[in-house]
Amino acid sequence: MHLARHLVLIGPMGAGKSTIGRRLARALEAPFRDSDQAIRERTGVEIAHIFDIEGETGFRRREKAMLRELLDEPPGVLATGGGAVLDADNRRLLREHGTVVYLRTSVDEQLRRTGKDKRRPLLQTDDPRARLEALMAERHPLYEEAAHVTVDTDRGTIGQMVHRILAALDESGNDRQHA
Repeated sequence: MHLARHLVLIGPMGAGKSTIGRRLARALEAPFRDSDQAIRERTGVEIAHIFDIEGETGFRRREKAMLRELLDEPPGVLATGGGAVLDADNRRLLREHGTVVYLRTSVDEQLRRTGKDKRRPLLQTDDPRARLEALMAERHPLYEEAAHVTVDTDRGTIGQMVHRILAALDESGNDRQHA
């Protein structure tokens, strides 16, 4: 089977966009792309370094350009950064060029999955829980607005989550086509 359109994964940090995305792409025999990884490869530095030098505004500018570039490629599975939905143009672009799946997860699960990750600039704070709660309050409505399908990722194995996503896409009348 192949994809007629991109399958775009959105959601907060720690939702599993990259990990689940790789496995989902393998299951669909489709290419996998990660917008944050593409930015790291292009710049040769970590996202945190871009935040330090250019601030969040500079990073978001790079992210927007990279999303446009990746969406111009042949359809595949695309994992976005957690803040990609902050820009209204990004939300529109993702919906126009793909089927958008919101990987929803709780703040507790985000903390469990990302608590020791020093590569996440938005978590380098005295109170990561408060930061994640604030980010969720701001971004959850935007994830909902952008998504065609929502799948919870708090529980289950990666394989089970991939199965849930495929089932949700089938139920929603997705764009997958059998080869």
